Amino acid sequence: MAAKDDLGRAGEDRAAEHLTRLGYHLLDRNWRCELGELDIVAERDSTLAFVEVKTRRTLDYGHPFEAIDERKRQRLWRLVHAWVREHPMSSRGRALRLEAIGIVGEDPAIGALEHLRDLR
Repeated sequence: MAAKDDLGRAGEDRAAEHLTRLGYHLLDRNWRCELGELDIVAERDSTLAFVEVKTRRTLDYGHPFEAIDERKRQRLWRLVHAWVREHPMSSRGRALRLEAIGIVGEDPAIGALEHLRDLR
């Protein structure tokens, strides 16, 4: 399990660097509550982005975005609203958006990265 955890952590680090390069300001990483965890919370302009990061070594078990089905999106939105309730000053007057970053490769630092900016 440690190797999987290391892969996920490395993918989240790469995703955070990617977002920072695009001008996002990171507000939270691995925020947890009783409902689960948000990988990255970031702001850019007047939008709060809640970013789910999925990292895979190969496509043998499908593309990373395939793991974000309707049930997962609904759970992510519940987490978004929980974060907003806990951080009312940070979220006031901002648009909320779910995003996803998928990384595929043996080494997440150089693997292929895809960024979906509006995960509905």
